[in-house]
Amino acid sequence: VMSILLHGDAAFAGQGVVYETFHLSDLPSYTTNGTIHVVVNNQIGFTTDPRMARSSPYPTDVARVVNAPIFHVNADDPEAVMYVCSVAAEWRNTFNKDVVVDLVCYRRRGHNEMDEPMFTQPLMYKQIHKQVPVLKKYADKLIADGTVTLQEFEEEIAKYDRICEEAYTRSKDKKILHIKHWLDSPWPGFFNADGEPKSMSCPPTGISEELLTHIGSVASSVPVQDFKIHSGLSRILKARAEMTQNRLVDWALAEYMAFGSVLKEGIHVRLSGQDVERGTF
Repeated sequence: VMSILLHGDAAFAGQGVVYETFHLSDLPSYTTNGTIHVVVNNQIGFTTDPRMARSSPYPTDVARVVNAPIFHVNADDPEAVMYVCSVAAEWRNTFNKDVVVDLVCYRRRGHNEMDEPMFTQPLMYKQIHKQVPVLKKYADKLIADGTVTLQEFEEEIAKYDRICEEAYTRSKDKKILHIKHWLDSPWPGFFNADGEPKSMSCPPTGISEELLTHIGSVASSVPVQDFKIHSGLSRILKARAEMTQNRLVDWALAEYMAFGSVLKEGIHVRLSGQDVERGTF
């Protein structure tokens, strides 16, 4: 399995979660053994120029925090894009580290049907309107090379248009939305007969008071005999034992009981993070 994340240029530079995820990328408990980040860099964040959106020259500079290689590629050159992507995949496969592909491109239209980009970026959009679309540019090159004929190109375009048109026509007849069809491979037995996920119905999760008392007393004891524990900790354990006897719980004890009951059922519980490790809470 290879994880691929798709980003916009403004989001890559602007969303804190990107920076945070890079710092998780090589931690022993969190690594995916390298993620490929593909940045669709249309050089505009909705209507914001890059100089107003970030302080670094490139949107991808945030990836330098983990020394990830960054490939900037002209998205108007499909063969260069393919080459860079295969190099990125090879890098990830060889070194198990993150890698970034920066597709330098442009956005031909507004960010939605109502948006007229000429209002906010008139000079940029004068240039964009002069650009030959990448499909025509590449098709002309292949036809000039003799790789494909004009007829083959036109047939391919007609085939794709037909797929879109037929799907659009079929969509008008749809009266019901079947959610399960949106899952590409529903797991066997995941849905009940009505198409609702079975997880919607929850079995009773209560446990006996006897079991709660047992978990409470274990949670307030020291597992090793004659083990010298910190006086602050022994105070907490003593208070916890008293609470269990008095049929009271606070957040920490409630959490212990939740984890304890799940463990008693033989279900593995994984806790991670610094506060968990030192037992702050």
